[in-house]
Formats: sequence, C-alpha cells, structure tokens
Amino acid sequence: MPLPWDFRPVHGPRVTLDLLRDDDLEALYAMQSDPEVCRYLLYEARSRRQVVEVLARDAEAARLENPDDYVQPAIRDEDGHFAGTMYFHLISVDDRTAEIGWILAPSAQGKGYATEAARLLLDLAFGELGLHRVYAELDPRNAASVAICERLGMRHEAHFAEHMWLKDEWTDTGIYAILEREWTADTAFQNR
Repeated sequence: MPLPWDFRPVHGPRVTLDLLRDDDLEALYAMQSDPEVCRYLLYEARSRRQVVEVLARDAEAARLENPDDYVQPAIRDEDGHFAGTMYFHLISVDDRTAEIGWILAPSAQGKGYATEAARLLLDLAFGELGLHRVYAELDPRNAASVAICERLGMRHEAHFAEHMWLKDEWTDTGIYAILEREWTADTAFQNR
C-alpha cells in the first residue's frame, strides 16, 4: 500500500470528488440538518454550530496513512454544485481494508451520483491504494443505500439483528463488501 496518500480531486463523467471547503457550509448544513436525510445515520439532525465544526474537521481530513484516518470529500455534480459527501475510512493497513459510505442532499438523490462517486473511490481503493477489501456498514432499512451497494457489486456479508441502541430504538446493521479481485473482475466484465 503506497502510504501516506494525500487526497486530490477525482473526476468522473458526471461527478467530481474534492475536499470540502468553506463555501459548502450552507449546502452541508441543509443536508445534515434534515431529519429525513439523517434518519438512517448514526447521528441526529445537526445544528448549524455542529455542522460548522464538522466542516472544519472534515475539510482538514486529506491524508490516509494510519488506521482510522479518513477522507470525506464533497460530491459535486457536473455543474460543480454540492450534491453530498463520500466517506472513506482506512480501517487496517496490515489487512488493506477500508470502509466506504455516502450521504446525498435530497435534490441530488435518485440521479446516480452516489453510485458514480463510490465507483470512483473503489477504483482508487483497488488501484492506486492497493486495498484488498472495502465494506459498507448501513441500516438495512435504507433501501437506497442497499441498492447502491448491489449496483457496485458488493456482496451482502452480514445482518446483525438489533445490533445497537440508536435514536431510541434497537437497530439492525447490514454489512456489504467487495474484494479487490471481485472489483477487478466486475470492472473487466463491464468494459467488454
């Protein structure tokens, strides 16, 4: 694994991933303060003050070097507008494993932006970073995220019933994952 690795913008056909910046505050706040967007996330809708703190923290997260390092780039549409964020968390250097996730603003949902952005990160993960395994951990009730995992070719590995007490209820956790060899085979098949 070529570490340390410093984030730089990643461009796809319709989306670009780049670091969060100060002028993302209003769009990030609108997204992270929306109870419906936060419904299946580990946190409740955030206050403006909380989003200011999150923006400052996540805008600085630009290097992967050690376990628990992460990047949380903005997803920008073809016009450069903020559409959401990706999450890419280095879990283990020895096992070459990372976690991936996404959050989309309501106006950007259903357009394929999260799938395209996740593909860009998976190409990077299994290419330049040389990772072995990438997984997504999610609330199985989040049908949109489950569908993204399936479109990416991720396999449903686990379903933990009543895994955590969250937002005044017991919630399940689903794990979807893909290995480097699976991604490479799937990508080769798609390019035929």
